[in-house]
Amino acid sequence: MNKILLYPHGGSGNHGCEAIVRSTMLLLRPEEGVLFSSACGEDRRYGLDRTVRVLPEQRPIRRCSAGYAAAWMRRHVLGVRDAFDRLAFGGIAEEGRGASVALCSGGDNYCYGEPVHIYLQNDLLRRAGVPAVLWGCSLEREDMKDAMLEDLKAFDLVVARESLTCDALRECGCSRTVLYPDPAFALPAREAGLPEGWKEGSMVGVNVSPLVIGHEGRAGAVMENYARLMEYVLEATDMNVALIPHVVWPGNDDRKPLEELYGRFRHTGRVVMVGDAPCEELKGYIARCRFLVAARTHASIAAYSTGVPALVVGYSVKARGIARDLFGTEDGHVLPVQALDAPDELRTAFVRMMGREDELKSIYAEKLPEYRERLGRLPEELATLLKRS
Repeated sequence: MNKILLYPHGGSGNHGCEAIVRSTMLLLRPEEGVLFSSACGEDRRYGLDRTVRVLPEQRPIRRCSAGYAAAWMRRHVLGVRDAFDRLAFGGIAEEGRGASVALCSGGDNYCYGEPVHIYLQNDLLRRAGVPAVLWGCSLEREDMKDAMLEDLKAFDLVVARESLTCDALRECGCSRTVLYPDPAFALPAREAGLPEGWKEGSMVGVNVSPLVIGHEGRAGAVMENYARLMEYVLEATDMNVALIPHVVWPGNDDRKPLEELYGRFRHTGRVVMVGDAPCEELKGYIARCRFLVAARTHASIAAYSTGVPALVVGYSVKARGIARDLFGTEDGHVLPVQALDAPDELRTAFVRMMGREDELKSIYAEKLPEYRERLGRLPEELATLLKRS
């Protein structure tokens, strides 16, 4: 492929978003990659601009311009409600001309209400004749209706990252749907300097997020369970704990709850706080853990893809689907946060996972080569699938 577009992108402060972009570029190997981002400063901070050309998702609207005058006429004379939005987002269609494909970075972007600005960008690209692919997506079955279903059916291809979403899309009439592992399974891990207190080969990685706390069924249940888990690790084992953030966005910053846990157990001398870093370095820390307990999807993928037994505190289809495809079931691998109530549920699930350490590593040894081989065929298969569509 000579040129691919990636959109939408909320910024690399969510290192899962960063991981999707980096691994996609690695897998597809285009001559040029262009990323439309709503947080270009974040992307430059983590060096993503050295991998793709980063452009702002929206361009400023200048009142003294022909474009503004045309948009004003369309809005106020013809009644086109999104005329000014189409002007602001219009750069994606202009950049798309000559592109081999536009990848709408699915992830879970379709899981939080109507993504009207994504619909708009999709429409601009379709009108410009650019092949559009919903890339590595997870969606809830009950959301696949009305405007969302219409938009989904209009993609040239939908690539689901887990079978629950893939099956639901096909049931809803999205016949151009295929299944591939999340591209971040192919993201390289990069080793960085270890913080003081790191116990090589004997660390339990811990990740928790404000987002998963927001889905708890009982107020305080998540942090109570994480605290009980850490008490168990520190009192009943000789392992240390690494607190690992994976999203550092204002208002959705993993460091906030992790710092609370760090303050509670700092006195033990056996808990370390991993600082913010690019996704490859965070994967490097996770890869050097013995176990991981995670709330963020791409923290769990970093563990899965490096053979680290992981327990996920999940709230949606993405956690269940990814675990089911890898292990054959989500039971014992995903703890639904909405059902988390008793304070020792997370600790109990972790102890059970510890007892299956060898079994889980055997599963990884069998499944991960299949995942890597499947992802390695993506460039040729994607080109073929787009021709068929």
